Amino acid sequence: MKGRTIVLDHIGDKEAAALLVDGVLDDLLVDSDGPRPGTIYRAIADRPIKGQGGMFLRTPDGSAFLRQVKGLAPGQPLLVQVTGHAEPGKAIPVTQKLLFKSRYAIVTPGAPGLNVSRSIRDEGRRDSLLEIAHAEMDAGTMGLILRSSCVDADADEIAEDIHAMVELAHAVTSDAQGEAETLTEGDAPHLYAWREWQAQDIHRVPGGFADLGVLDQLEALRGPLVPLSGGGAIYVEPTRALIAVDVNTGGDASPAAALKANLAAARALPRQLRLRGLGGQITLDLAPMAKKDRRPFESALRAAFRADATETALVGWTPLGHFELQRKRDRAPLENCLL
Repeated sequence: MKGRTIVLDHIGDKEAAALLVDGVLDDLLVDSDGPRPGTIYRAIADRPIKGQGGMFLRTPDGSAFLRQVKGLAPGQPLLVQVTGHAEPGKAIPVTQKLLFKSRYAIVTPGAPGLNVSRSIRDEGRRDSLLEIAHAEMDAGTMGLILRSSCVDADADEIAEDIHAMVELAHAVTSDAQGEAETLTEGDAPHLYAWREWQAQDIHRVPGGFADLGVLDQLEALRGPLVPLSGGGAIYVEPTRALIAVDVNTGGDASPAAALKANLAAARALPRQLRLRGLGGQITLDLAPMAKKDRRPFESALRAAFRADATETALVGWTPLGHFELQRKRDRAPLENCLL
């Protein structure tokens, strides 16, 4: 199987979507029981957390936590959006910076301005997209970002998309007063896949995960072992505190074995974290290599995560020679979704 294929199916009773690239599982979304990222609440400020600069909020789905709450008083209603999945026993992470995101457009209340994705470099196309944006957007407090998917999209579809997001943004932002309430739900996996993944082939037939080999590849994700090119391997093991990633050279005893294994691990890591739904603190226990080899490893790691949609910070080296990352928890862990 060549090219990019989106497969829409279910795992048990949970909606799921998979992205295959040349037949290899590249991304996976499985619905969870918690609130989806992108959900917007009218929440009620509950109690501040001294020393952390944050506040717990009341929502219909339980307690949420908001950072940077200067000027917010207990009992005050406010609009917030879910930014990721909460860890068990912890509050839902939310932000006051609302985004109304669709396939072609992102509407940004409180952040005016019209922008086009930097990946669209053709000046003529950028100008035509800005003309569409000016025609659909009223001067005011809302901004607009036209996404990279606009590069070859139909002008009427883009305009319709912008109009729908603007209408939704106006409806939500004008409904800020009242008791705690869910105003919009985040996108389910099938809608998210349509919005975020670019592929010409979309497989919607029930049982598609079995027919196209997705279930077999999911089975391999249940264990920590990830074979690498060149004979090495990594072990990806979540703990309560962090994600531990151990790099092994395997049977390679050459002088460059450690660097080769570490570079292969850098290239493989974003996909493995994405498919397993892992985020938070990540510690890499690399194969022992000379300090002069650290720079090419960092370059390879930075290049690998640059192509990954999830926000990931490369924190740096520890005194013990480990490398640390901090990754946003934007999806539920796969092990919880496959129970």
